This record gives sequence, structure tokens and C-alpha cells, in this order.
Amino acid sequence: MAIRLGQRSGSDDLEIQHEINVTPFIDVILVLLIIFMVAAPLATVDIGVNLPASTAPEQPRPDKPVFVTIKPDETIAVGETLVPRGELSAALDSATNNHKDETIFVRGDKTLSYGTLMEVMNSLRDAGYLKLALVGLETPAAKP
Repeated sequence: MAIRLGQRSGSDDLEIQHEINVTPFIDVILVLLIIFMVAAPLATVDIGVNLPASTAPEQPRPDKPVFVTIKPDETIAVGETLVPRGELSAALDSATNNHKDETIFVRGDKTLSYGTLMEVMNSLRDAGYLKLALVGLETPAAKP
């Protein structure tokens, strides 16, 4: 309920204004609209994307890198030696001389499932090797 403080009509009673002030209502609606416009794209989860190939420049290699290779038949090799999955930790310890902070280069065949690659990476993490580098083929950078 609002009152009008303008002209007085001879009496001391203030006249009641029957109109609604909609300006604060519009301000609130605009703020809510902005909030929903910002929050709506964040709520979208199922977005299909095709990830591009990497065109990053080649990084320098260490003198004696340690490679863990996962072949298409899911056999694992440390360097050139085939290793059973249960003995991966021991083979890496001997290849790195128990230096857990050394970077391990993981090479996986592109036909492997993502789950298989993650199992091997989890095994490496459980063995204490946290510095992992994924090895891939370089593609030439596209010219704009």
C-alpha cells in the first residue's frame, strides 16, 4: 500500500495510491534473467566434441627415457622388455633405479580402449610414479 504526497485535497487525510511501482519488480526480473543466462550453459553436461590432434612443439627428451608401452593385445613392455601386469612396479623400480620422481613416458596403441590405458596409468600411480607423459604422433600445425 502506498500513499501519494502531492496535492492535498483540503483534509489532513493522505490519499491512497492504487498504482503499483513496477520498477523494482523489473530490476529483480532482469537480475534473475542474467543469472539464468550465465548458469544455463554450465548445467549442460552431454556435449559431443571431436578432440583435435596436438600441434604442440616437441619437448626435449631426457638422455635415457623410460618408456612403458601398451601393445594392441594389452601386453605391457618397460623399455624393450615384456612385463606381466603384476610385475610392472618392480620392473619400473629397476629401470629407474628407484627414482619415483622420474618422468615415465606412456605409449599406447590407438586401438586400445580408454579403460585399459587408465588401468595401466592407475598401476603406475599406485607404484608411486606420478610424473607421466603420454606419447603421441606429431601432426604439422595447420596454417591459418
